[in-house]
Amino acid sequence: MDAKVMRKTAASHGNVRTVRAALKLLLLVVFLGYVMMWIMMPTNTYWQNWQPRISSKANSTYFGSQGANILISIFPILFIAVVGCVYHHLGKKLEDRHNHQQSNGKERWFRRWEQPMLVKGPLGIVSGTEIAFFIMFIALLVWSLSTFLRNGFAEITPHSAAEEGVKVWEAKLESSAVRLGLVGNICLAFLFFPVARGSSVLPLLGLTSEASIKYHTWVGHLVMTLFTAHGLCYIIYWAVTDNISQMIKWDKVGISNVAGEIALLSGLVMWATTIPGIRRKIFELFFYTHHLYIVFVVFFIFHTSISFSCIMLPGFYLFLVDRYLRFLQSRKNVRLISARILPCEALELIFSKTAGLKYHPTSTVFINVPSISKLQWHPFSITSNSNLEEEKLSVMIKCEGSWSKKLYQLLSSPTPIDRLEVAVEGPYGPVSTHFLRHDTLVMVSGGSGITPFISIIRELIYTSSMIKSKTPKVLLVCAVRSSSDLTILDLILPFGGAGTPIDISNLELHIEAYVTREEEPQLETSKLLRTIWFKPLATDAPISAILGPNSWLWLGFITACSFMIFLILIGLITRYYIYPIDHNSNAKFSYPLRSLLNMLAICFSIALTASLVVLWNRKQNAMETTQIQNLDGPLTPTASPESLFINVDRELESLPQQSLVQATNMHYGERPNLRRILSECKGPSTGVLVSGPKELRHDVAAICSSRMAGNLHFESISFNW
Repeated sequence: MDAKVMRKTAASHGNVRTVRAALKLLLLVVFLGYVMMWIMMPTNTYWQNWQPRISSKANSTYFGSQGANILISIFPILFIAVVGCVYHHLGKKLEDRHNHQQSNGKERWFRRWEQPMLVKGPLGIVSGTEIAFFIMFIALLVWSLSTFLRNGFAEITPHSAAEEGVKVWEAKLESSAVRLGLVGNICLAFLFFPVARGSSVLPLLGLTSEASIKYHTWVGHLVMTLFTAHGLCYIIYWAVTDNISQMIKWDKVGISNVAGEIALLSGLVMWATTIPGIRRKIFELFFYTHHLYIVFVVFFIFHTSISFSCIMLPGFYLFLVDRYLRFLQSRKNVRLISARILPCEALELIFSKTAGLKYHPTSTVFINVPSISKLQWHPFSITSNSNLEEEKLSVMIKCEGSWSKKLYQLLSSPTPIDRLEVAVEGPYGPVSTHFLRHDTLVMVSGGSGITPFISIIRELIYTSSMIKSKTPKVLLVCAVRSSSDLTILDLILPFGGAGTPIDISNLELHIEAYVTREEEPQLETSKLLRTIWFKPLATDAPISAILGPNSWLWLGFITACSFMIFLILIGLITRYYIYPIDHNSNAKFSYPLRSLLNMLAICFSIALTASLVVLWNRKQNAMETTQIQNLDGPLTPTASPESLFINVDRELESLPQQSLVQATNMHYGERPNLRRILSECKGPSTGVLVSGPKELRHDVAAICSSRMAGNLHFESISFNW
């Protein structure tokens, strides 16, 4: 009977893989066609042959000239996003961990492209794949700008310039300004993809929202450079042609210069606050000014009209879906069970969660504490494991900024509070446990950078002890400043239902701990872990997946249905309100009003669909929420046992605790020799994960990028705002 079940399971998994392979091929074909449109868009072939044919077929009394741009620019990306949701949902059904441990020659060849090639520079740590795509993207921009300029300049002659009452160089200046704006719109089309945290597009490329922030930064710099040049060229052109009054022009039909100037000014304010000195030292200013993206996008659409804005709308549409879902999730306070106060000025917050909420190691959540700031949301790595701790979710917060210091002072005060209002967005993270494919894992951390590695170790503990599967050998190299920082290592051990640590004997774990600013152990005082238990309210709810266990299918449903509702709404508005006025001539009906109606239709369709789906899923999750066991602890502060890693010469009663201490080597007054440590890793496939300060990540990346490190596969874990 068992053999039959295994054969059926294997056949089912085989069918799922076949379907996923077919979907992947379909997505690749659609994406290549979409890229081909971008390549051909600057050419005369596109504007003289392709575009008229597409417009003649897509132009109707229901969509007007906007129909062609919806078909070319919006539909392919939303199709990829929806099919991608189905692809990821099928991937959840496989649950075949053994495949992650196998690697063939092709996979190893592709992994070489994932190795860092540039370590220090304006782009930071960049892999071969990232360099290749970056070069191709720059090549697309250069090709588009040069082709636009060549075709535009070919139409400018002394005779044509004289008819317009300008000189040839002035006509070329205006043509250049227009073309710079067109190329800037190409960059804007890709700007919002990296910041849609729950989108299905990023996982299709093997990316997470945390790792994609740097792409948003790169594209943002290009967008503002091109749009600033676009605006300056026009200002110079109006000044030399004695037509500066164009700066206050906002016509009902055509380009709105005032709207463009408002969009550019809001973009410049956001751009100015991204300067590293401002972003790091005055993070609140950077955070709040970035909400000007709403002003930027709205007035950009007013500036160019909704028809042309369709080029940049796909990425922003997916961002709006994601942003509204995050808004719905964050409206309710979550249930905070307890907080552990570590001697190293760090906190572990433990939340209640539904058993159906699953996430992978290195996932993050965004936390908001209204009593500190109602608007600030800060990302933190999850330290718990959804398989070992089905009803708890924990994060560690190190006091390294004004917000975290205020939270620490609030919880560590002599008169502790019995309740703390907290809202959560997430979790967000990878869609697979990719690090299980390696034979050896070397995790290098500095300071609080150990946090994501705790979740990885707990996943390996689950894999080795619960499902009895083979796991990689693990070497954790952590560098801290003082002995008190070693208490972070106490968070490695998860606790079972009886409050006892889970067995880790099946995991080959070795820890090298370096205390860099102390020459010898500090044994004069006993360090305690203080625990505070909170009293929940009836309105507090466990953290749950915003769309339930089938989130990918629901996300695809929201994306597809909201877009269909938008098409129906805008079709009816165009047919019965706009078309009777302009008859698709684009000469009578107000462009700003048309743009406003489209924006309202988009927002309404997304809000309606997402709200109904979320309400439905909350009803489905209500029964599970009521079944969450009562996790209330004592309502007065209690003291946890002293740290395992301070005064370690005492006798430990717990076997898992003994195993963890015995697996740890302490080093005082020195830094880890990373080159020696990594050179001693001789396995065929060694995954090197680094998390911590930028200098540490650069040093490890430089070692892994050398020719002698062919078996080392580098991955940096960081969240860079």
